[in-house]
Amino acid sequence: MPTPHIPDLPSPAGLPDVKSGLPDTLPTHVAIVMDGNGRWAKQRHRLRGAGHVAGAQVFRTIARYAEHIGLKYLTVFAFSTENWRRPTDEVGGILRLFKSYLEESLRDFKQENIRVCFLGDRAALAADIRALMERVEADTAEKTGLTLCIALNYGARAELTRAARRLAEQAAAGALDPAAIDEDMVAGNLYTKDIPDPDLVLRPSGEHRLSNFLLWQSAYAEFVFMDILWPDFTSADFDAALREYAARNRRFGTV
Repeated sequence: MPTPHIPDLPSPAGLPDVKSGLPDTLPTHVAIVMDGNGRWAKQRHRLRGAGHVAGAQVFRTIARYAEHIGLKYLTVFAFSTENWRRPTDEVGGILRLFKSYLEESLRDFKQENIRVCFLGDRAALAADIRALMERVEADTAEKTGLTLCIALNYGARAELTRAARRLAEQAAAGALDPAAIDEDMVAGNLYTKDIPDPDLVLRPSGEHRLSNFLLWQSAYAEFVFMDILWPDFTSADFDAALREYAARNRRFGTV
């Protein structure tokens, strides 16, 4: 089966202007559950893979727009630990699409000030995909604009289990007093140890749940759920979510 092709990114001139209605203060970190690709394809009587291709193009456009407006961190949920349960041909198509993205991003993002990192367990991924992930991370490591985090083969429960196991191993080796374990130590053993917690978690598609995404990190995040399938999501929808976030009163447990 040929590798699916993600359409080219819009040129800088093709990006929408930052709207005057955009909030003066943006969240530092936005996390997005990219959901609804399969339903989008079904509505159009197309194979689910067509929805994933369309969704991949929206992801690339939104990532570029996020850098364009000055967002510092953007995390997207690309493939969960539970997604392996989907039909084999769909999983294979998603991973081929991801490989295509990695190959094309080495070219397309070269002129962008976007640093790319990956969250999740890489062990189950093919060696060629792991090598591409490492190359993309290395090639973008010195970028100073948007940090784009892609959660691939990621599950929050698996992440927390991994952190607990690491701390237990240190305690068993006598390198750590179990009584000294605190929240900072747990956070320091997560995939996101060098990334600030998300301020805003955004989920299009009409679903109202986290689906095992950033459970620890989202403890005080604001949530915006939108009844828009991900392939139909636009920069204007992103702006609307940012405005809704800006209208919230974040108290972090205080009055």
